[in-house]
Amino acid sequence: MTTELKMMLDHVSLSVADLDRAKRFYAAILAEIGMELVGEVTAEQTGSVAHAGFGIGRKGQFWLSGDGPQTPHAHICFRTDSRKAVRGFHAAGLANGGSDNGAPGIREIYHPEYYAAFVTDPEGHNIEAVCFEPEDEQ
Repeated sequence: MTTELKMMLDHVSLSVADLDRAKRFYAAILAEIGMELVGEVTAEQTGSVAHAGFGIGRKGQFWLSGDGPQTPHAHICFRTDSRKAVRGFHAAGLANGGSDNGAPGIREIYHPEYYAAFVTDPEGHNIEAVCFEPEDEQ
């Protein structure tokens, strides 16, 4: 991977009104790109609200917080390693309560190899998956 494609953020959090619904939605779409629920923290543990973290391996990189609806809505993009994963992400989003906000395809306006799909989650956030790799020929 070239230096330009490295990500320097450790984790990000998104506030949601319905944490259980959000966990189900994100578990479905993030499984398509290799992420899973890796940790949960209860409201009792934090002294305020519950959180759920998704990641690869032992640590959450994407957290949901039951703080209530977030406004304005956020745009979050997840990097994938295949175009197949982008398509799976989009299909899982539509099958689990999201709406289409951009079908899988090349977005040359951003980059010649920018293959992405967009779904709007049940709370109105614009969630994207992107891949910079060519189509897998297997």
